[in-house]
Amino acid sequence: MALSIVELFGYAPTDSSDVARANREDLHCPFLSARCTKTLNDGTISGVCTVKLATSGPILCCPIRLYANKYAILGDIAASCFGKGIELIPAQKAARTKHNGPIVAVFGKGWGKELRLPQRSGTGGYFVDWVLALIDNGRRLQEFVAVEVQAIDTTGNYRAERKAYLHGKDFRGYSEAGVNWENVSKRILPQIIYKGHVLRREPRCLKGMFFVCPTPVYERIRQRLGGNLLAYSLQPGALTFRWYDISNETQGGRLRSLLPGGQLTTTVDQVANAFVSPTNLPDAGVYERAIEAELKFK
Repeated sequence: MALSIVELFGYAPTDSSDVARANREDLHCPFLSARCTKTLNDGTISGVCTVKLATSGPILCCPIRLYANKYAILGDIAASCFGKGIELIPAQKAARTKHNGPIVAVFGKGWGKELRLPQRSGTGGYFVDWVLALIDNGRRLQEFVAVEVQAIDTTGNYRAERKAYLHGKDFRGYSEAGVNWENVSKRILPQIIYKGHVLRREPRCLKGMFFVCPTPVYERIRQRLGGNLLAYSLQPGALTFRWYDISNETQGGRLRSLLPGGQLTTTVDQVANAFVSPTNLPDAGVYERAIEAELKFK
């Protein structure tokens, strides 16, 4: 598989503007307004926000990229669930904040502690990326919604391309790397189904869970589930997919905009049933043909 870097430390890797070069030199993430936290296997700061396969458009490979415009996606989700104009406050500050109207207490990395969901055995557990909790002016919890944010994992090695751009050199062709689409079936879908079932038992989780991802990840999920999910309104047990793209390539120190690609609200039951039901199988006889093809004498 062949892959190329589309965004490096927020900007096109060939962007020669002062701000783009400074970000590369300082290993700075413009979406966090801090040092990049994405690392390679050896702990080296990666800086790669978005990649592109030889046969695809841009694919966001760092979840932080989805937090552009000061975590705008969280404000958008809070507005759709609780109404517009409600202030979002880090959870650790919410208990000390005086307010005359409702607020949204935000639990998540950088805003307040993450909330762990217990596993069936009672040990370990999954983290929910974000919990948005609606607090009334009497400091009482009214309801909450959970948010998961997922980019795509890369496989292989793009170090040579990354190194060339960091040293101001051009890089032609593609890196020997790819994206891990298998994670959709092996990790992403099982986790959101499990978390969705846990959350649907919560009496104050009235809007269910949101799953935010790049458009190509949603398209792969949709294909894996057979493309037949029914639409529902926001409700307990709901699972809302929101997917995003980025705008066309820019230079001159301009960041590409994060663009809403679409939204579908279904239920965790719909997703779970589609995940295990045999509606998207290959043709019968694929194993037979593969075995016979391998056994043929060369």
